[in-house]
Amino acid sequence: MILTPQRHIAHFDLDTFFVSVECLQDSRLKGKPVIIGGSSDRGVVASCSYEARSFGIHAAMPMKLARRLCPQAVIRQGDMELYSKYSRLVTDVIADTVPLFEKASIDEFYVDLTGMDKYFGSQLYTANLKKKVIKESGLPISYALAGNKLVSKVATNEGKPNAEMCVAWGQEKSFLAPLSVAKMPGVGKETAFLLLKMGVETIKVLSEIPVEMLSNLLGKNGVSLWHHAQGMDETPVVPYHEQKSISTETTFQQDTIDLELLHAQLVRMTEKIAFQLREESKLTGCVTVKLRYSNFDTVTKQKTIAFTAADHKLIKVVRELFDALYERRMMVRLLGVRFTHLVPGNDQINMFEDTEHLVQLYQAIDSIKHQYGERFVGRARGLRPNS
Repeated sequence: MILTPQRHIAHFDLDTFFVSVECLQDSRLKGKPVIIGGSSDRGVVASCSYEARSFGIHAAMPMKLARRLCPQAVIRQGDMELYSKYSRLVTDVIADTVPLFEKASIDEFYVDLTGMDKYFGSQLYTANLKKKVIKESGLPISYALAGNKLVSKVATNEGKPNAEMCVAWGQEKSFLAPLSVAKMPGVGKETAFLLLKMGVETIKVLSEIPVEMLSNLLGKNGVSLWHHAQGMDETPVVPYHEQKSISTETTFQQDTIDLELLHAQLVRMTEKIAFQLREESKLTGCVTVKLRYSNFDTVTKQKTIAFTAADHKLIKVVRELFDALYERRMMVRLLGVRFTHLVPGNDQINMFEDTEHLVQLYQAIDSIKHQYGERFVGRARGLRPNS
């Protein structure tokens, strides 16, 4: 008989990350209803403090409605560059402390401590890591320790803010049992509504439904939900590598000095890999532009930026880098654009200066590209001259 080794997976989540960073910059915000997002009525809420949440405010809510629910709220437009800086700081602290971790988003981490209980005690090690993050960053952070990623994440969400939870080995199913099915990762609004119509209100009831029935009802997702309802999750902690990248290059059929053509090509290339970022639900924190002259001399220039996947922001950075690179006024043979420092995430609610209209525009553009191909729609600036 092969025994499954006991895993020890800690989930760390920075409490109201954007708000907490703002509070570090201005201590007067502490204890107040704070909203981060677009300042106009057409903007959306990117994040809010727990005090604001008590008024019913939540992320992605229209700012006009949020103001109506809490007129006394303090509104900050948000500074993604500053938030990215603190995200990298916390990442460095964790990387220097643990042997294996996964950066699940800009403010969320999984740490694999399997086997370390023999030497340090996983619970003590996790608690000490929390203290270290708070000491070195000044940011509040929650954690939960469990036998897998699923349960540790749910436990963190249940204990926030300032969570310090531990779900003992073998207690995963009983911990999940009394919780609402809506709290199960992977259960969206439509699935939750369907289950509630069936009378399935808790994870305990979900776990008692035959797996064949859930498979017939929800397909592969139903089988996955059944395993999760049993407290089972074999998903590994994926090691975080800062150097993962998405890139594209173009070698011109004829070397060119036509700036209009070069700029248009940069726009098309940036749109192409920015769409790939959004398709993979990733954000980039570093942009590199590569240029090869006709004599084969190759130069590159990069810039660390606030995490984003928005075309209009990335195109601006790419254009700046190209203008700084192109100094010789020689014929150009090749152009390249590369995004690195990739993290999981969704840029839509991070567009602090953007309106609901712009968020919806990106959704529409991506939908068209997904259905008909990425070249079907693009910016006019990306069109070839005289085309």
